[in-house]
Amino acid sequence: MLQDQRVTRRRMLRQSAVAGAAFAVGQFIPGKVFADQDRPGANERVHVAILGCARRGENYTFGGCMPQRVQVVATCDVHLGRAQRMANHVGCQVVCQDYRQILDRKDVEGVMVATPDHWHALPSIHACQAGKHVYVEKPMTLTIVEGRRMVEAARKFNRVVQCGSQQRSTEPNRAGCKFIREGGLGKIRQILTANFPSPCIVNLPGQPVPAELDWDRWCGPAPLLPYHASLLSPDGWMASNAFSSGEAGNWGGHAFSQVQWALGADDTGPVEVLVDGPPLDPPVYTEPESVRRGADICRRPRIALRYASGAVLELGGGDISGAIFIGEKGKIEIRRGSVHSNPKDLIDNVQLADGPSYTMAHINNWVDCWTTGARPVEDVEAGHRIATISHLVNIGRRLGRNLRWDPVAERFVGDDEANRLLDRPRRKGYELPETV
Repeated sequence: MLQDQRVTRRRMLRQSAVAGAAFAVGQFIPGKVFADQDRPGANERVHVAILGCARRGENYTFGGCMPQRVQVVATCDVHLGRAQRMANHVGCQVVCQDYRQILDRKDVEGVMVATPDHWHALPSIHACQAGKHVYVEKPMTLTIVEGRRMVEAARKFNRVVQCGSQQRSTEPNRAGCKFIREGGLGKIRQILTANFPSPCIVNLPGQPVPAELDWDRWCGPAPLLPYHASLLSPDGWMASNAFSSGEAGNWGGHAFSQVQWALGADDTGPVEVLVDGPPLDPPVYTEPESVRRGADICRRPRIALRYASGAVLELGGGDISGAIFIGEKGKIEIRRGSVHSNPKDLIDNVQLADGPSYTMAHINNWVDCWTTGARPVEDVEAGHRIATISHLVNIGRRLGRNLRWDPVAERFVGDDEANRLLDRPRRKGYELPETV
């Protein structure tokens, strides 16, 4: 009987891989091919604006990740030179520093938000209000309150909002998470990810602001810190608690995505934060240096999170891109483009080469959903819940004590100090709307 069950599971994974192959390579969905109102037909080109023309924005275009059916018609970056460089590459004429200039354009159907973390929420909300679909990079938010507003905006205006964790658009990740979610590993007892560090305090000396850069707008809702060139690089702003949730949100956004998906928890989350050690005293960077010193310090105290099912997610012992799931019937590790099990015959063990097809498939899934009306593979609610885990990790480290979390009310139970950390102040002119 046990052998028969294993054969059935292996057959299920093969069938899932065949059924998902078109999705993975980004082929168009057949069937509903006629556009109705704001939904494109399955074979029509769609038009998007890119907000944030460095790193991930460049990955879409210069990195060859943009599907052929997606045409970039506008580029926006507070560094005008970056926006112009990308516009020249994709052959579009609309270039700006303020994303609000593109929201009323009829030729923009979707907005791709590839900015630093502190600039994810407002453009996404405003784009939904303007009737645009949104692809927003992970981590989706800088605070928990931001995430709930983004979900509300997507639902109220019936927009497709995809969070850009591309690993959900690879077949091994999809099949492995589905296998666990459907009970193939039995009851999950323990989950291991990497011990992702929280951000530091960055207070670098001021430098002259480049003429092409609107530094005040770059800081946006965050504190107006002195400009320093190193802050424009990911190692700079991502290390700063003013602009980022650190690696807990960055690589953690990939790992926690697999955890939530495998546990079937895309609309909920942990119920307890377990903290092993005193509160984090984050280092202060006053001169540029390697992020290694801060990362080593900001991995403490150690954190675990308990789910209502009893499964405990521990930060430590896993890979940065995924998680190790330990259940009644064995162990499964899901990383980027791979799934491996112990015992080996529990599921089909797969390892794919990394490449631009991951992101292309993820963008294609976003656009497919404009046509079908389906929810994307990392819908805004899932992106919010995944980012929430990184925020729970950072709040637990900051306070240095165990916390009880109510994933329905999205508040800490009986802890006013912790609840004050659900959001943060914003500069005047960049406030988050109370209602959308």
